[in-house]
Amino acid sequence: MKLSLRSLSTALLSACALLISSCDEKAETQAEATPAVSLDPYFTASAPADPQPISSVRTSAKPGEQVTVSGLVMGREKPFVEGRAAFVLGDPTKITPCNKMPDDHCKTPWDACCDTPEAKREGTATIQIVGADQRVLKRSIKGEHGLKELSTVTLTGTVDKASTPEALIINATALHVTE
Repeated sequence: MKLSLRSLSTALLSACALLISSCDEKAETQAEATPAVSLDPYFTASAPADPQPISSVRTSAKPGEQVTVSGLVMGREKPFVEGRAAFVLGDPTKITPCNKMPDDHCKTPWDACCDTPEAKREGTATIQIVGADQRVLKRSIKGEHGLKELSTVTLTGTVDKASTPEALIINATALHVTE
């Protein structure tokens, strides 16, 4: 049996289309099978007691220690990690959002663009919510319980094993959002 080039091309295109559609169906089925993780259990009605400034926790806390800090969602132009339960919290004793500066015209005041890179490094922490597997949850946290840029957040969590004095990472267990 001889196949013409046209017949062969048509058969290959049909096979590719079938393969691609089956992959799409498999991806949709897997996405539907993975339930969205609720972040509600991580949020509290009242603020954890005795929060410390990020700048002092950064120099004293060790991986595995429980800490309580307070700050503002700021320090980067995009302080939320897209598609993940993680964000940057800034220490207002070390960095200042642009809307607190006189004659502010900044479109993204939470980026603290007037502060030095050193001040931002000393005055920020990465806050994340991790699952039982110690991986950051695959769900955006922005908007949860009113959490947005420049929100005031007080939280308790454990210093992550990857945290260093130069890059503080806290795995939050209880977050309280005001403003």
